[in-house]
Amino acid sequence: MADWATISSLATAGGTLVLATATYASVRSANRSARVAEIALQEQRRPVLVHSRSDDLGQRIGFVDGRWVNIPGGGAAVEATSDAVYLALSLRNVGAGLAVLQAWQAHSVAPAGPESAARWRESVQGDRGPPDVEDFRPLTRDQYIAPGDIGVWQGAVRDPDDPLLAALTAATADGRRFLLDLLYTDQVGGQRTISRFGMLPGDDGWLTAAARHWYLDAPAPR
Repeated sequence: MADWATISSLATAGGTLVLATATYASVRSANRSARVAEIALQEQRRPVLVHSRSDDLGQRIGFVDGRWVNIPGGGAAVEATSDAVYLALSLRNVGAGLAVLQAWQAHSVAPAGPESAARWRESVQGDRGPPDVEDFRPLTRDQYIAPGDIGVWQGAVRDPDDPLLAALTAATADGRRFLLDLLYTDQVGGQRTISRFGMLPGDDGWLTAAARHWYLDAPAPR
């Protein structure tokens, strides 16, 4: 005679296994859907800063010490005085989210001589990865750029003991290009991004061009 107790136990175990498998598949599917929804939400909030277009409106920007600079569309302002170097950059947010500027660093002033082009290209490409956030200089006031709109970043170096003051003063006097890295986030402080810009002296002032973008909290675009 059949051992009905054994058969019943096996049937119950089989049913439980099928239910567990279905539950596992359902949970995986739900997690996958939640992850896709999370990524979609992040992309709706992600800012991406590039240089503005040459036909964008110019902007006049003031500094806390009363200094004013003019920035044309697609351009920048780099002005040195005996007390400070003033920097400003015309930007466009081509991302979907509000850009909140957090910090900056200027570096890699192009050297003179035939090796200049090669060293400049190496610095612009940034093949060693994103720069260290710890090296950035925090902003002294909040700066925001709305999605799809133009805006501005501005900074100044005033400390006479700061090596960057001498480097930027020389770059301004000699018309030597340099790099500017901007660190920014979305409106809730997430999705940290570093965008690298080349600051290029021209016949009618300074031009700028976005060169690299690094996502610090997500896979990069390349």
